[in-house]
Amino acid sequence: MSNVSIQHVTYQNLGWQSAADLYLPPGFDDTQKYPAIVSTHPIGSCKEQTSGNIYAKALAEAGFVALAFDASFQGESGGSPRFIEDPSIRTSDIRFAIDYLVTLPYVDQDRIGAIGVCGGGGYTIHAAITDHRIKALVSITGVNFGRLIREGFSEFDPVSALQAMGKQRTAEVQGAERHVIDYLPASVEEGRANGITDRDVLEATDYYKSTRGQQPNGATSGLFSFNSAAMGWDAFLNAESLLTQPLLVVTGDKPGAFGAYRDSWEIYGRAASKDKQIFVAEGYSHYDLYDKSEPVALAMAEVLPFFERHL
Repeated sequence: MSNVSIQHVTYQNLGWQSAADLYLPPGFDDTQKYPAIVSTHPIGSCKEQTSGNIYAKALAEAGFVALAFDASFQGESGGSPRFIEDPSIRTSDIRFAIDYLVTLPYVDQDRIGAIGVCGGGGYTIHAAITDHRIKALVSITGVNFGRLIREGFSEFDPVSALQAMGKQRTAEVQGAERHVIDYLPASVEEGRANGITDRDVLEATDYYKSTRGQQPNGATSGLFSFNSAAMGWDAFLNAESLLTQPLLVVTGDKPGAFGAYRDSWEIYGRAASKDKQIFVAEGYSHYDLYDKSEPVALAMAEVLPFFERHL
């Protein structure tokens, strides 16, 4: 049984408060100095899901202080309107999480790492490109949300999608109701009945829409009119010159429409990091790495030694 303790904390972000769970290792002693890791949740997720109850918890069990936070405009964090998924804000959230960690007397500010899952992996990479307080980083089945929204989420017609988003935003500022979309069907059965066959969509639905992973703040929702911010964004911009920290990329070898397998190999190739590695969990998919015991154990067998070496 884990002796990890969890503290619910808040800290100042921009004009609002961020909410987070701080995972503290067994035998925690606030007079000591610990390496710390920021854990970033997927798109449409929350701190109580895979970034927190799987990865932050496992890192704390291994002796790290781990901070799993809710993105701005999502979960228990502040910001209005709700359900904004803006990559620049999401990346800024990671910087503010580090700002909070360096105020804690028991955190060694020279030993801070970062980990992210799915879209959180892409955001973690983007944050590390320009925030070198991050000394080592891990992407777990990471997705470049800019690429995904230009391709699959806009049905490969990003210009038409941008026009629709602009029209909707104008309508909303003039008084129309906010258009919040759910990225997933209500159930796997409904998805199949509607002709969905893609592995990632169906497995995401199984995770988020059932007792397997469902949490009250795991909304799987996005404000349609604000999604345009991601269209011109690249999680890996300038990685060839500025991403120099040690990097570990973890992915499954069963690809799906969200593109984690493709994005993982792309950033592995583009990163300037002299110390970089990629681990492919053979026989597993994107959502297996969220919470399934065997693939998570395979991932952590790479993640823990990586962070122990570099933090």
